[in-house]
Amino acid sequence: MRCESGLLRRRIWMAPRTFDDAGMVTAETAVVLPVLVFILAAALAAVSVVTAQMRCTDAAREGARAAARGESDAAVIQIAASSAPAGSAVSVSRNEDTVTVEVSASVALFAGLGPSMTVSDDATAALEPGLDGAAGAQGDRGGAAGGGPRGPP
Repeated sequence: MRCESGLLRRRIWMAPRTFDDAGMVTAETAVVLPVLVFILAAALAAVSVVTAQMRCTDAAREGARAAARGESDAAVIQIAASSAPAGSAVSVSRNEDTVTVEVSASVALFAGLGPSMTVSDDATAALEPGLDGAAGAQGDRGGAAGGGPRGPP
């Protein structure tokens, strides 16, 4: 075949190119693996925060129940702190007929490697009949002459 310029031009036949897929799975895994590790770490951090929140809720409820029975503030704080996350802060506030216990804790999101989050909850309970708000704060339980907590007859 001759072109207009007089040069010879050959047709070159090329076989269709096929690609070898042997390394594709490795490459895809290398791209996806950091994302999967991040998702796993985020899920573990979320579980840690939710667990701490639930422990704060339970501790506040236990403390409010103890305060409603007429326990002193020191005893209420000790009871609440025993079921609260480590390093949590417990506060008790009393009114004439109710008591509120608040528990808050700081939770490290990635086992001390990164930021932390503060979770807290409070619980309010009505005082038992015969108790007043100031009596529990001073350690006086009221009620029976023995000073013990009142129970079922």
